[in-house]
Amino acid sequence: MIWLIGNKGMLGNDVEELLKEQWFSYWSSDKEVDITDYKALEKFGKDKKIEWVINCSGYTQVDQAEKEKGESFRINQDGVRNIALFCKKRQISLIHISTDYVFDGKKDMNEYYSEEDTPSPLGVYGQSKLAGEEEIKKLLNTYFIIRTAWLYGKNGFNFVNTMLRLFKERDLIKVVDDQYGSPTYTKDLAELILKIIKNESNQYGIYHFTNEGVTTWYKFAKEIYRQAKKVGSIEMNREVRIIPIKTEEYPTAVVRPKNSILAKEKTKKEFNIEIKSWNEALVEFIDSLPDRILS
Repeated sequence: MIWLIGNKGMLGNDVEELLKEQWFSYWSSDKEVDITDYKALEKFGKDKKIEWVINCSGYTQVDQAEKEKGESFRINQDGVRNIALFCKKRQISLIHISTDYVFDGKKDMNEYYSEEDTPSPLGVYGQSKLAGEEEIKKLLNTYFIIRTAWLYGKNGFNFVNTMLRLFKERDLIKVVDDQYGSPTYTKDLAELILKIIKNESNQYGIYHFTNEGVTTWYKFAKEIYRQAKKVGSIEMNREVRIIPIKTEEYPTAVVRPKNSILAKEKTKKEFNIEIKSWNEALVEFIDSLPDRILS
């Protein structure tokens, strides 16, 4: 039996859809079960024969975390410690989602971040997510920590949905062109999570997952625009200019990693998977969007 924590979030929503489609037996929860209250976890889990916990919950407001450090650590560290403790007491395997923000992004652009690289987060969000990873490692042996990057899906705030909205509202959009990474479709990550469970894997540890290929936010935006035009969500006679800019021209509360490229060789080898390219995943995502979003 599976307990999905954070089922209302962008990734959690897709995980739950797959759980239903593939006829898994599971329970799910979101904010109604406060992960920062250990007693709430115990109350929910009482009398349930849980073998796996999937934790898709978390504080994810990267810039706001600089002003809400306490809240960020309360959820991403304290809450994760509670989940890990719950799993330890009941001998449950944990799948936990983490982030590329645990790295500072200062590696050369020709080098990818592996699971063995030493984390060095730049901001509070990354620091709090790393702290959560450390809590799991201290308490559990039966865990999968999956770091991902540039995540997008149909149910939540993300770069793709933002671009689709801006294409209808503006004639000119400026997008950063000196930050490199690999976009990740939530559905593809969800499929990996369920494959780990279906295979009853015991290859515990830290793994990286994104879609294949490397791009910049600017080139990603250009491809979103091209695909959106292709399916007719942008009027054919209307042009939107997308202009590349430097990071310094788009200041944010926290410095973004210049290099967010995650190596996936370990993931592909251990779980025997092929990962589709980010371009292919984007086409699949845009094709799946309802007309109310595209029109």
